[in-house]
Amino acid sequence: MSTTLRARPVPNIVTELPGPRARAHIAFDEAWTSPSLPRAYPIVPARGEGCTIEDIDGNVFLDFAAGIAVNSTGHAHPRVVAAIARQAAELIHFSASDFYLPIYAHAAERLARIAPMSGPKRVFIGNSGAEAVEAGLKLARYHTRRQNVVAFVGAFHGRTMGALSLTGSKAKYHAHFGPLLPGVYHVPFGSAGLDELEDRVFRRLMPPDEFAAVIVEPIQGEGGYVVPDAAFLPRLREICDRHGILLIADEVQSGAGRTGRMWAIEHWGVEPDILLTAKGIASGMPIGAMVAKEEVMSWTPGAHGSTYGGNPVALAALLETIDLLEEGLVVNAAERGEQGLRGLRPLLEHYPGLVRDVRGKGLMIGVELDSKETAEAVQRQAFERGLLVLEAGEDCVRMSPPLVVTAEEMETGIRIFGEAVAHVAGHRGAAVAEVGVAG
Repeated sequence: MSTTLRARPVPNIVTELPGPRARAHIAFDEAWTSPSLPRAYPIVPARGEGCTIEDIDGNVFLDFAAGIAVNSTGHAHPRVVAAIARQAAELIHFSASDFYLPIYAHAAERLARIAPMSGPKRVFIGNSGAEAVEAGLKLARYHTRRQNVVAFVGAFHGRTMGALSLTGSKAKYHAHFGPLLPGVYHVPFGSAGLDELEDRVFRRLMPPDEFAAVIVEPIQGEGGYVVPDAAFLPRLREICDRHGILLIADEVQSGAGRTGRMWAIEHWGVEPDILLTAKGIASGMPIGAMVAKEEVMSWTPGAHGSTYGGNPVALAALLETIDLLEEGLVVNAAERGEQGLRGLRPLLEHYPGLVRDVRGKGLMIGVELDSKETAEAVQRQAFERGLLVLEAGEDCVRMSPPLVVTAEEMETGIRIFGEAVAHVAGHRGAAVAEVGVAG
């Protein structure tokens, strides 16, 4: 597989899906890996380049999932690969939790400088989005000396116990894991939820001065790529200011340039007190970070730490990724996102009732369908045609391509997605699940 993927048509499906080697590997995988892993469809990747993925049978796919919005600079970006190689040749690990690792401080400074808050800031670096959420939750409780937290219905913040307690997207994530973290109150996402927060929660259940923080995804990710109404985030900021509650922006999926701004919350001109980032900020290397206003990060040595957090190799990828974002990928995300929304919105007219909404900002695009079964069928039909997309929420298919996606690749993705929708629409009389798998 030495030939560059760019020399081949994209997509280029050369076997049935899954192919023979993929089927053999899937059988091997299912004998050894945890059954908790929710596989979307049977792709077995071997290598990637830019917005393309080749599987172990030689099929080439156009990747509009990007490892769940992680591969922001595309697969194997040469500058990111070079930065990783240079750092790995010098120092692979030295715990920044116990010693003064130079690249950790440089990465913290860089994250603080691009964070959407004014004034001095401090940074804690871990390994994942869930770890960033846990750090934000701990810091909020430590700083305010309050226990309770507000989160939103539809939110996804991770699967570790604290993050899971904040998550409100699907009941199955909570099943059999209780009791969850006490003191978490969920309200609907959007301005109606703030009415409920003030009129029901604060008035009848728990006074506002008992709340440490409100945690919010500026645009919900796993919940279905839901963009809030224009008044929501400014009003949320005002409520937090009025009651001394910290505002935590979970930008694990929506940040790192994905929405056409470095941070999604910037679309509303709102500053959080704590910012959480992961996924695309290091192009696929395991990094999660919490950026907080300096006066908020008031905890003392030993209050939080991580053996692997701020791994030098991952931080080298982070620094190179931020360079690439600032050099044009954020702008490209805005432009290609507008192209994507323009190209997908005609589906609303062509398939009324089946396609219910096309929404998003930048390269965080969601297409809402009439049911979960339809969304699964469209996702599978896109896969059969060589386009990788991924479900979100109850009935939405998300498009989150790498930020290096070209106009031509976006056009191809729109065309294939339209073909997938057309196929499902044309087989409405059959069982939707069978349509999705059988093609």
